[in-house]
Parts: sequence; structure tokens; C-alpha cells
Amino acid sequence: MPVFASDMLSSVAYAPDEILLALSLTSLVALTVAPWIGVAVGIVILVIVACYRINVKAYPSGGGDYEVASKNLGSGAGLVVAAALLVDYVLTLAVSMTVFAAYITTAFPMLAPYRVPVAIVGILLICFAGLRGSRATPMLLAVPTYLFLGAVFLTMSVGLIRVGLGDTPHAQTADYTVVHSNIGDQATLGLATVLIVLRAFSSGAVALAGVQTVATAVPAFKKPRGKNAGNTLLLSGLLAALMLTGLTYLASVTGIKYVDDPHLYLVRGDGSPVSAEYEQEPVLAQLAHAIFDNAPAMFFIVVLITALVLIAAANTAVEGFPGLASRLARDEFLPRQLATKGDRLTFSNGILLLAAAAIVLVVATSASATVLIQLYLVGVFASFVLGQAGMVLHWRKRLRLVIDSKTRMRMYFNQVVNAVGCVLAAGVLIVVIVSKFLAGAWLAVAAMAGLYLVMGAIHRHYSRVARELAPDADVNSRTIPSNTHAIVVVSEIDKPTMRALSYARVTRSSQLEAVTVAVDEEAAAGLQKRWNEMELPVPLTVLGSPYRELVRPMLAHILAIRRRSPRDLVIVYIPQFVVGRWWEHILHNQVALKLRTRLLLVPNVVVVSVPWRLKSFSRQYGGDGPDSDTSLYRQA
Repeated sequence: MPVFASDMLSSVAYAPDEILLALSLTSLVALTVAPWIGVAVGIVILVIVACYRINVKAYPSGGGDYEVASKNLGSGAGLVVAAALLVDYVLTLAVSMTVFAAYITTAFPMLAPYRVPVAIVGILLICFAGLRGSRATPMLLAVPTYLFLGAVFLTMSVGLIRVGLGDTPHAQTADYTVVHSNIGDQATLGLATVLIVLRAFSSGAVALAGVQTVATAVPAFKKPRGKNAGNTLLLSGLLAALMLTGLTYLASVTGIKYVDDPHLYLVRGDGSPVSAEYEQEPVLAQLAHAIFDNAPAMFFIVVLITALVLIAAANTAVEGFPGLASRLARDEFLPRQLATKGDRLTFSNGILLLAAAAIVLVVATSASATVLIQLYLVGVFASFVLGQAGMVLHWRKRLRLVIDSKTRMRMYFNQVVNAVGCVLAAGVLIVVIVSKFLAGAWLAVAAMAGLYLVMGAIHRHYSRVARELAPDADVNSRTIPSNTHAIVVVSEIDKPTMRALSYARVTRSSQLEAVTVAVDEEAAAGLQKRWNEMELPVPLTVLGSPYRELVRPMLAHILAIRRRSPRDLVIVYIPQFVVGRWWEHILHNQVALKLRTRLLLVPNVVVVSVPWRLKSFSRQYGGDGPDSDTSLYRQA
């Protein structure tokens, strides 16, 4: 639980904030609606957890909603779930580190202007730890989860005891007033109230975001994996629901105010606006201030522990995103580079991609958790709906194969639970889309649609390439070329050129020639004269270049050979320096690189690079030293 459920548990660090933020649009906070929304969200958590307990036992391989939807609803539905989960993992990292920055700046107000850099540093640190792949990391991340549970339940217990004894804590913002906009007549007010309550409910539903993390991590559990993962879901779901309900209740009775822009919507009791230096604290931090007003050190302890658990929550994204990306890459829906592990046995490419995407989101939203959460929930509940719909079909298929009455009754019960979860998740998804679409949810929908199209295009590309590369049954496709025509590219007579001539002669091609381009007529004449004086046994062809180009005349000569003998194989030997310093690459081999690139587009042409290692290469990379074969001239 502390390793894989930290995402779900840590969501109570910001879910009450989003509930109060939505309710702050009117005076509903004074009507104590917040606790009932917390209860409603807690009920949804328990229903979804019950559904996923069935999922993990039916599919213990760890594929989660992606596997369930793909096997029961088809690859299209699976791809939608995959797109939603990829977006959610990126948002999990971005949201966790953004809220982490909020708690760090609450404990250390001098860092408040640097909230974005703090969040970026958090992303880089957690991704660096993921790249290192230490086996001790999961256990180290389990410690903050236990500490967080202890801190939250201690805060709730002390707060509830004080409320029961008549010593209700008084939040610092309790005397503040929220400035409301003029909604209009009574009918408009009633409609707005319903929409605000729905928006508050959908905001609080962010607490469900971590359910899928456990479902996809089933293979990491001890046997029986499905049962242990289900028990972890149940325990963490109960804890999350209890903490969310308790915190929202205490936030209501202590009079906490939490708004989008405190300098715009919050005024003091005397009607004066808050100061320009005022920084709004998260709800849990305000509760710790109020409940432990006689023990200020507890405020810092609660805030710092919450920051630590958000790091553990971010680690679930670092574990989940690369794993899902690797599975999609193996299924040829993402680039195959994401399926390979690095030297630390981690999916390093996936982790780097995740970090880059999360940093872009943090910078684009100025580290605003509220803005990021608007993007969060569409993907979460879209995957819930498709996953549960897939489970309903799963049980329908299984029921056709089972005769035993007890087994059938158990399957019927599971099917009903999954159907209820599907309907409930669909209802929440509709609420999220209606209440948050213009507030930013449309961006998540657009990102999911874009990912869906990109992954489909990648899959079609890989399928097309596989068809083209499949060996033909035709015998003629296995015949060897009629002749081989070898060409050695010559720019001057030096050791690399001599080596290329030696290699070309060893292959005993049907025809062999050396070719140079006469960019400078005098230099070409001098090269021809020296070639003849050395009596090299390979004919030298000098190509004219009226426009002083190198690549185009050489390419035209090779194409002419191809036209004369379409079935011949042309082998082009290109001498090349191998240097050791990065800046030396800029000074050498540019023409060779351009020629190789162009020749790759010509059919039945093979390009052979003949390397000559310079001293700088040996000093940089070691080895047996630079090439110094003194017999090259004799061999040529």
C-alpha cells in the first residue's frame, strides 16, 4: 500500500482545496455543503475500488484498463484508454510536484516567488531517482506514506476532539469574506448552485486518480497477486475516503476560505483587501495551523510530511508511464525506443519523455494545481468507463462457458458491480465534461485525441514496414546480382584513400574504378598526374563539375551506371576520418555525410565507409592507437 497507493492517499492533500475552491463561487461554504461533497466523493471511491478489486483478480497480469478494454472492446477502445492513461501519468507528476511546491513555499515563504523552479527541481529529482533504478527507492518512498497517514489522522483526531469538547479551532481565514459575483434572479441562482455543486463534486473526484496505479502494478505484488492487490485497493480506498470526508468537515467547521485569487476574491473582516504579500495556504496547512495553534512546530511537521508524500505519489507516475509506454511500444503503438531498457535496467527513454512533458505543463500553467486538475479528470474517468464496460463484457463471455451455479452467481454479482461502476463513472465523466470543459478539460480531450491519432498512425506505419520487409516466396528474389561495380570516392591521394582502394580490390568486384570530381581543374590534373606516377592498378575517372559541386556529379555518374545495368550492384567506398573531439566533426567528413545521405535513396547501391582513426581518437577513447599501416601504398 505505501508504495503503490501513495498517489490515491496523497490526493487528499489537494482534493479538499478543489472542493472549497469550487464552492467559493457562492456562499455555499457557509451552508456546510463541503462535508457532504466529501461524503459523496468517498462513496464513489469505495464503489470504484470495489470494481477494481474484481479487475485485478480477473486480470492479474497488470495490464489494467488498457488490457481489459483491448481484449473485450477491441484495439480502438484500448487505444483510447492508453491515450487517457499516458496523459494522466504526465498530469500526476505535474500535479504532485506543483502541490509539492505549494507546501514547500508554505513552510518557507521566502521561496514563494520561485514556485515554478521548485516544482521543476522536484520533477528532475524524482525522475533522476527513477533513472538510477535503485531497489531501495520503493521502501524509502514508503516511509513518507506512513508518516502522512499518521499526520493526517492525528490532525483529524485532535480537530474532532476539540470540536466535540466545544473548543472548535478557528482558521486564520475564518474572519475573511469571499467576494461573490452577482448571479442574478432566483432561478438563475438555483441553476448556478447546482452547477457549482457539480463542479465541486467533480473537483473532489480527483481523489480517485490513483486507483489505476495499483491495478497496473499487480505483477509486483507477492502471490496471490490478485488478492493482495485487491486488499491494498480496499485498505487505501477506505483510508482515502475517510481522510477526505474528515478533512472537508473540519475545513467547514473551522471556517477555512480557499479561493482562486485571494487578492481578487478575498477581503478581511473590516472589508479591506488582503495585503499584496498574502500567500494562500493549502487547506491541510490551514487546518494544521488552526488545530495545533498551541504547538506551532506541528504545523511545519504536517506541511513537510505532506510535501514528502507528494514525492512518493510522483514516483508512481515515474513507475507507471514508462511501463505503459513500453507495453504500447511492444504492441507497435509507440516508437520502439520506448520498449528498451537502459544500462540501469529502467525504461530511461520513457522517464525522460515523462519529465519533459511534465516540465512543459508546469511552466505553461505557472505551477497552478487548479489549472492542471481541470485537465486531470477527463482521462481518469474515461479509462474508468471503458475499463468497467470491458469487465461487463468479460463476465458475459465467461458466463457462457460456466455451468456451476455457485460460480455463475459469483460472476453475476461481479458483473453487476462492474456495471454499477461503469454507470457511476460515466455519470461523473459527464459531470466533469459539463462543469470543466471550458475551464480547461477540453485541452485534455484534445491531447487524448491527438495521442490516439498519433498512436494509430505509428501502428499503421510499423504494419506497413513489416509487410514490405517480409521475404518474398518468389525464388528470383533470392538470386545474386549479375555483376558488382565498385567505386572508390577519391578527393586526394592519402592513407584513407589507399585503404579504401585496398578494401575494394579485396572484394574482387566485376568492375572497379576510382572516381574524383574536378572542382578545381588544376588540382584534378595534379591528382591524375600523381595517380599515373604511382602506377596504381585502378583506373581513375575524373568527373567534370562546371558549377563546382561535389555531390551532384558523383550521384549522376552512379545513376548512369544503374541505368546501363539495372541488375548490377553498385558498391561505393567512401574514405572517412575518425576524430575524437566534438569540434573536429565539424571540420571533416561533411561531404562524405552528404553523399551517403543521398546514396541511401538510390536502389541497388551499397555505401561502405572506410574509417581512418586519427591520433585525437586514440587520446579520447583509448584503444590500440591511430591507424598507421605503412603497407597501404604497396597493397594498393
